Amino acid sequence: MFENLTDRLSQSLRNVTGKAKLTEDNIKDTLREVRMALLEADVALPVVKDFVNKVRDRAVGTEVSRSLTPGQAFVKIVQAELEGLMGAANEDLALNVTPPAVVLMAGLQGAGKTTTVGKLARFLKERKKKTVMVVSADVYRPAAIKQLETLAAEVGVTFFPSDISQKPIAIAEAAIREAKLKFIDVVLVDTAGRLAIDAEMMAEIQALHAAVKPAETLFVVDAMTGQDAANTAKAFNDALPLTGVVLTKVDGDARGGAALSVRHITGKPIKFIGMGEKSDALEPFHPDRIASRILGMGDVLSLIEQAEQTLDRDKAQKLTNKLKKGKGFDLEDFRDQLIQMKSMGGLGGLMDKLPQMGGVNLAQMGGAQGAAEKQFKQMEAIINSMTPAERRDPELISGSRKRRIAMGSGTQVQDIGRLIKQHKQMQKMMKKFTAKGGMAKMMRGMGGMLPGGLGGLPKR
Repeated sequence: MFENLTDRLSQSLRNVTGKAKLTEDNIKDTLREVRMALLEADVALPVVKDFVNKVRDRAVGTEVSRSLTPGQAFVKIVQAELEGLMGAANEDLALNVTPPAVVLMAGLQGAGKTTTVGKLARFLKERKKKTVMVVSADVYRPAAIKQLETLAAEVGVTFFPSDISQKPIAIAEAAIREAKLKFIDVVLVDTAGRLAIDAEMMAEIQALHAAVKPAETLFVVDAMTGQDAANTAKAFNDALPLTGVVLTKVDGDARGGAALSVRHITGKPIKFIGMGEKSDALEPFHPDRIASRILGMGDVLSLIEQAEQTLDRDKAQKLTNKLKKGKGFDLEDFRDQLIQMKSMGGLGGLMDKLPQMGGVNLAQMGGAQGAAEKQFKQMEAIINSMTPAERRDPELISGSRKRRIAMGSGTQVQDIGRLIKQHKQMQKMMKKFTAKGGMAKMMRGMGGMLPGGLGGLPKR
């Protein structure tokens, strides 16, 4: 997300960071570049005009003239205004009502609404420790009801059954009654989507809203539609008292126009962003962290949170104890590390949250990331094709065994040799890891072991 905007803004801001003093003249060209970068990112024109004017007014004022490093202060101003544009801070769901708290989900067809209900149910269950019921009031698409039932089973929340012969209001009211009897904290109501906004759709969802009186009314919208996402959200907000927006398919949106336009145009906060297909691919929207990502400064806080949620602490502790006892780092351990990285969104997901390294354009690294992801999958397939004894002791793997493993994993014999070599490099790093000051050495050595040529990244 934001790859193109990050690249353009980083280049623009680099031109001004060396200035001794900021004046209207020497920031004029940079502001023009910033304006073009935002327009190319499909940010709505009124939003761009307002943003550029605010940055200009602050940059040539006393705030910067008192600074020892005006160039750095200019970057801080851009960052602060980006945060202000998207909202000062993350706005949590207002669920402090008499249970069950009803959350009404609205949106156009194809925006990923039903999938988002499943993701939000998992988020509330695992991160907020709430009991959750999901119900579909979409009586026009039978597949939506079945899809939600499957998602509910997958994430382990209560599903309230419904069918197309019922009325949406009757379905929602019956679900809420059942939730009260079962002492359920939150009821997520999925509603019907349409291909376009129409009077019939608005009348139906307005009636549903009036009947269930939800604590939260969230509008789910596809980020890849750019500023159209903000305009659609505004149309819904004019008809319905929205409390927030969920941007979906953000991982496929290289421009980021929706994220920067929605708050300004609707006046409603973005509460969550959907970053993939999996049920855990929903993140609270933090404007400060997103602004940092846009400016190439990374999002280390989200990376740490993601690691805490996805990494298997028991396996990590077992590996640490094993290494301390002097036992080797075998191929099963190596495979576990690959799986852990994959669970954190793969290499692309990690790189997206890391600060830019020495001005490296991460957008141009897309091909290298893709190659690395492909190689990780290949490595996992190779290790899975080995016997338990071979994984524990790679020295057993002779020429004939390599041929068997290659056939089983759909790879070449030389790929097996390459993997064994990379594993030996990792073993050496793990020995350093257990030594004094090993963590820093391990992180430095990691670059040489990464596939796809990513180890050669320039250093700051």
